[in-house]
Amino acid sequence: RNYYGGNWASFSFSGLLSWIKENQQKTDTSDECEDWRKLILENEEVISLSKKDKTIQHVEDFCFGDQDSAEDVEEAGALPKLPIFGASGAEGVAQESEKECPPMESALPEAESQEPGKATGTKPASAMKGNDTEITSENESCHSTALGESAPELGKTEAAPSEISAQEPKKITYSQIVREGRRFNIDLVSKLLYSRGLLIDLLIKSNVSRYAEFKNATRILAFREGKVEQVPCSRADVFNSRQLAMVEKRMLMKFLTFCLDYEQHPDEYQDYENSTFAQFLRTRKLTSSLQHFILHSIAMVSETDCSTLEGLQATKKFLQCLGRYGNTPFLFPLYGQGEIPQCFCRMCAVFGGIYCLRHSVQCLVVDKESGRCKAIVDHFGQRISANYFIVEDSYLSESICTNVCYRQISRAVLITDQSVLNTDSEQQVSILTVPPVDLGKPAVCVIELCSSTMTCMKDTYLVHLTCPSTKTAREDLEPVVQKLFNLNTEKETENEELEKPRVLWAVYFNMRDSSGVDKNLYDGLPSNVYVCSGPDSALGNDCAVKQAETIFQEMFPTEEFCPPPPNPEDIIYDEDEIVPEESGFSNSPETKPQPSTEESSSGGSTAVKKEDNEE
Repeated sequence: RNYYGGNWASFSFSGLLSWIKENQQKTDTSDECEDWRKLILENEEVISLSKKDKTIQHVEDFCFGDQDSAEDVEEAGALPKLPIFGASGAEGVAQESEKECPPMESALPEAESQEPGKATGTKPASAMKGNDTEITSENESCHSTALGESAPELGKTEAAPSEISAQEPKKITYSQIVREGRRFNIDLVSKLLYSRGLLIDLLIKSNVSRYAEFKNATRILAFREGKVEQVPCSRADVFNSRQLAMVEKRMLMKFLTFCLDYEQHPDEYQDYENSTFAQFLRTRKLTSSLQHFILHSIAMVSETDCSTLEGLQATKKFLQCLGRYGNTPFLFPLYGQGEIPQCFCRMCAVFGGIYCLRHSVQCLVVDKESGRCKAIVDHFGQRISANYFIVEDSYLSESICTNVCYRQISRAVLITDQSVLNTDSEQQVSILTVPPVDLGKPAVCVIELCSSTMTCMKDTYLVHLTCPSTKTAREDLEPVVQKLFNLNTEKETENEELEKPRVLWAVYFNMRDSSGVDKNLYDGLPSNVYVCSGPDSALGNDCAVKQAETIFQEMFPTEEFCPPPPNPEDIIYDEDEIVPEESGFSNSPETKPQPSTEESSSGGSTAVKKEDNEE
């Protein structure tokens, strides 16, 4: 591929259109070097790799506007006569230099167990120019402050509330979306980071988070009786809620307090261990609305398949993540989830790692006697030797995967003109779980991103829908889209439809979920070839972190996984092996442009770091 991250990538709008076209055509990649087999010796055999990516299926895109008017429109900042294709931020140095804004340094996190400024290999936050960002928690607005030294300038440009309310909502056209395409960073996989999840811990420990900034998810929403409403989940939210009666507030706080240390009270749930979590909730003297909030918006589990213990564990995990960085348990990386693999690439590049784009592999070369893999042959006919080989599942041919049964993920991405739940603040990052209409069907997870996440243009929202597949993505997700959004392009619509956000553009696709596949199911793989999966359907990233650590420990059982990097002054290089940090960064993805003044003043970003008064 010519972009970073595989199926974890993020794309600009034109990059996504190119990705859609490629996956709708599904052309085979041709061999550039026909005589590569001459490199194979007599005592060796080859394992051919797949020439076609079959992880993406049923791609359907729809424009709910005048698409013809955008035929001659070019994406702002794009180089003329050069196709823009690839994850935003990985399109090459030449294209990155075209960006309108200067690069911005990322906020530097500090390990939770240490005082600010004393984490291994870090400087005090106060010493970092332009990235001393902290978290505030003002009601439902995005939790952030202005970025360091530029704060006074940003504050001057913020419009007064009276001016904002007086403005009529702008009508966004398809040609505007194309023109502002580089403002979009559209993820193939939709996830959030639990504030006490494995990925956040790993980012802090390894110091990889120095290359990223994050934004709090500001709202947990629920869909009940045909309406979207906000779920109170923290103590402050519960007691400030106007939708709950005082009795309900006491009920909810009592149950959530029990969930935090449910292991200490086994007599409370032992009789229901063989029951579902939904059945257990009915015995707890909770109203139907509270049961709905807990099941679908806090535990976020299935009504039919989740046991009582699993539901209690999920609820406890949610509650433990509250308050670390904001009023919700979740963080979202600025510029999209696709930034995370690029951040690890940057750290790898600093220490000499090389990430090759547009460099395909023909086959694995296996020694017949030992049965171990010795090398690969690339499409240039070059033979590259190594001791260990890590292969993403999609590269394996059908002959190797005959015994593997894959699950599928249904995905949809929408560009809309307003939020599913309008409030005083437009800059909201929301997560909504829509329960299934029919029992046995999966719930749909909806994540709505505002422009201050740097994933969409101003006055639009980027909406991701995800669920385990039962049919094609469109069949699984379109009923939910119709409930939440207005798909009617005609001017005359019912009042109910007018209140809903209007969909400007949409794409549906199915993605393979290869997580959880046992390595022994792959036929004929050598012992030193390790297989990693693509994204899974869970909201968090624990599966990927566990998988990476497991593979690493199998290869290097005595080494620490992702240790803190040394201070630059402590590194001792051998002669002739001195690699300046700048050369490492030249092989890695470029840093992103700063948010615009309007976006920074209204949203901004948060640093992943421990506050002295956090608890």
